[in-house]
Amino acid sequence: MGRMKRVASYLWLYVCLPILFIGFLYLFICSLDFLSSAFRLLGGEAAGEVISESDILSNPVSGVMIGVLVTVLVQSSSTSTSIVVSMVGAGILEVKIAIPIIMGANIGTSVTNTIVALGQSGDRNEFRRAFGGATVHDMFNWLTVAILLPIEWAFGYLYKLSEAILPEKLDSKEIEIELLKVLTKPFTKLIIEVDKKAITAVATKGEDEVIDVRVLKVCDDGPYNVTPCEYEHLFANTSLTDSQAGVIMLFVSLFLLCFCLFVIIKILHTVLRGKIAHFIKKFINADFPGKLSFLAGYLAILVGAGLTFLVQSSSIFTSAITPLVGVGVITLDRMYPLTLGANIGTTATAMIASLAASGSKLKPSIQVALCHLIFNITGIIIWYPIPFMRQVPISLAKSLGNTTAKYRWFALLYLILVFFLLPGIVFSLSLWSIWALVGFGLPILILFLLIVLVNILQNKRPGWLPVILRDWEFLPQWLHSLKPLDRIITKLLEIVCICCYKRDVEERVGGENSLKSSFVSV
Repeated sequence: MGRMKRVASYLWLYVCLPILFIGFLYLFICSLDFLSSAFRLLGGEAAGEVISESDILSNPVSGVMIGVLVTVLVQSSSTSTSIVVSMVGAGILEVKIAIPIIMGANIGTSVTNTIVALGQSGDRNEFRRAFGGATVHDMFNWLTVAILLPIEWAFGYLYKLSEAILPEKLDSKEIEIELLKVLTKPFTKLIIEVDKKAITAVATKGEDEVIDVRVLKVCDDGPYNVTPCEYEHLFANTSLTDSQAGVIMLFVSLFLLCFCLFVIIKILHTVLRGKIAHFIKKFINADFPGKLSFLAGYLAILVGAGLTFLVQSSSIFTSAITPLVGVGVITLDRMYPLTLGANIGTTATAMIASLAASGSKLKPSIQVALCHLIFNITGIIIWYPIPFMRQVPISLAKSLGNTTAKYRWFALLYLILVFFLLPGIVFSLSLWSIWALVGFGLPILILFLLIVLVNILQNKRPGWLPVILRDWEFLPQWLHSLKPLDRIITKLLEIVCICCYKRDVEERVGGENSLKSSFVSV
């Protein structure tokens, strides 16, 4: 009997659980695809309209913020960069105007793994690690844009370098590469299909042209249509609008994503115990021996680039490994080079899309795709080889992770502020006037840099500061601590919970009274 239990235990641990893990990982990746489809249905056409406004895009800051907002709306930097490449190929956008949008798309793509990190908010330590692992991608992208956007604005670094690399004459054939999607597409196309080209069509239309497109692929049920429907997904014959179908898919995808993430984490907790956990952690986070130890990080960059090219999405790759950071399998120091590799791997999609252009438009299309690659490689050169520079995004991510572990509501605040409010406010100011943006933003930027400098000196060289600046206690508490805001939010949540509880009790009592009265009447 004892032997049978051991055999059953081994079968469950080494056969059943790995199969379950692969199955739920497959569903997790499909849920990310559904989430992307939902956002495309909800905001895809609006995203195309925004990108088509070339007058707005002449301001580089506006271009970056549009890149962020559009990529958040379509949940894919591959999609947004491919749209921009198509617009350049159609002659609607110039390469110089497209470059800031590509930079913004790099920032917007990291919203997905930040959302995924929220799934581990139940455990403080896991949430600390997962949120830090997710936001290290954000920090790298924001810091790289902060350095390269002014350089590009002043000197045209990316434009001139990409132009120098490309030959004068180019020939190509349109190609399409699908790797992981070969496995996920048979399932996802049974649930929903969206027309990515519809967003591009909206973006590439003429100024006075009005087009009626549907992002959701539906059957034509018109009275004169005699051809059979080629779509077989659940929404093929729906009368719902794109927005209505998008809302449904948003809830379905978020539920599926959270459920799969919950099961994956439980499986990882079960499997990664004792010697197995020690071996896997040691293997993934290992360094090469001796003086070659620094090469491990560069190998991780190559692995991240290769796996991202395989799945054709940096969002999917980084979202898949975020839970592993949360449970402690991958350290933040190893997550960082993997995400840098993901940034390289995701540029392949735009490069492939650029080959669809022809004639005189081929070179500009490839050039803007090449700018995306050079941008990420330059960011890696700035923020990775030198240990001191490498620690800047990692330290910022750790700080955010510690803050979210202490105040869990901060994660939602960060998500809304960084990916919606900040780009929206900056974009609005830049529309009004570039001088309004400079007048409003420059003092805030200088103040922010001073605060960062003082914080660094407080931690590293407090003796260099006046006594009053060695801590922030001289300021009111709400200016240097989240505790006052935490008390307000906690109080509001308590009031909401009490109201919900009272309403639940009243409904329950009312139901019991109505039941008693029905018995009496009988």
